[in-house]
Amino acid sequence: MPTASPARIVFAAALAAFLAGASAAAAQASTYRLVEGWAQLPRGVDAWGQNIGVDMDRNENLWIFHRCFAQNCRDRDDVPAVLRYDLSGRLVDSWGEGMFVWPHGFHIDAEGNIWTTDAQGAGGIGHTVMKFSPEGELLMTLGTPGVAGAGEDTFDGPADVLVAPDGSIFVADGHGNDRVVKFSPEGEYLMEWGEEGTDYGLFNEPHSLEMDSRGRLFVGDRMNQRIQVFDQNGRFMASWPAIMASGMHITPDDIVYVADYQLRQGIVIARANDFQEIGFIDDALGEGVSVDADRNVYVGEVIYRNLKKFVRSPAP
Repeated sequence: MPTASPARIVFAAALAAFLAGASAAAAQASTYRLVEGWAQLPRGVDAWGQNIGVDMDRNENLWIFHRCFAQNCRDRDDVPAVLRYDLSGRLVDSWGEGMFVWPHGFHIDAEGNIWTTDAQGAGGIGHTVMKFSPEGELLMTLGTPGVAGAGEDTFDGPADVLVAPDGSIFVADGHGNDRVVKFSPEGEYLMEWGEEGTDYGLFNEPHSLEMDSRGRLFVGDRMNQRIQVFDQNGRFMASWPAIMASGMHITPDDIVYVADYQLRQGIVIARANDFQEIGFIDDALGEGVSVDADRNVYVGEVIYRNLKKFVRSPAP
């Protein structure tokens, strides 16, 4: 087989660099327009409460996990904590009454199942990770309802949950503990890593989880102001400093959207492979973030109690 000349190799490398730079420049030039009043509130509800989780299913329905139009779901047993919208903003389904204390982590797996975490406990519920069908049927519970702990069958303030392509379940047990816990697809405890600290592999409030196309696990190590990246057995791989990730979303082509309402105060958009920042959305002080196929961005806000949609206008 002929060997490529040095000139051709240099040209190919330069072309690749040019295309990557052009893609990044186009992303930076994109603008995002806030759509006022996009989502329909349920009948009889005048305003949003704390919206903590947002995720898009494979049919492009947007799901919202919220704190019962208040700051928690205590004594609000008639209020659904899970809402499903179509992309026009029409409310098409809701469920989850009386099942949660403090809704927190939210994830939709490849099969369309809904995963939640409840990061407080009261009245025999909470401190759990729960798996539901899209219709709201409870399929699995991890943790001991109402019991806080640091064992193989207890959590203390589980902040987020993620299901890998092979079905493995990862939990960021971050509001009371400082660890990531891995379970089998059947819910069997496999391993954990982390404790409080600042070295790589240690955490101070692991708050959010995402996974890129290479199977790397991104952990929003919020109070350490960084995102740590691991393989699926807890081996440290990389760190992205100076960012407080309350929520994350990674697209199939490995663009990561980070909800940072504390330090950066907006949605940071970057390439997942090297953390190069290629965009930013202000006026978005969110904890939850998701993206549709057209790269429109949806943000759930806790502090300012809102659900926002930002429509992307690509660069010309």
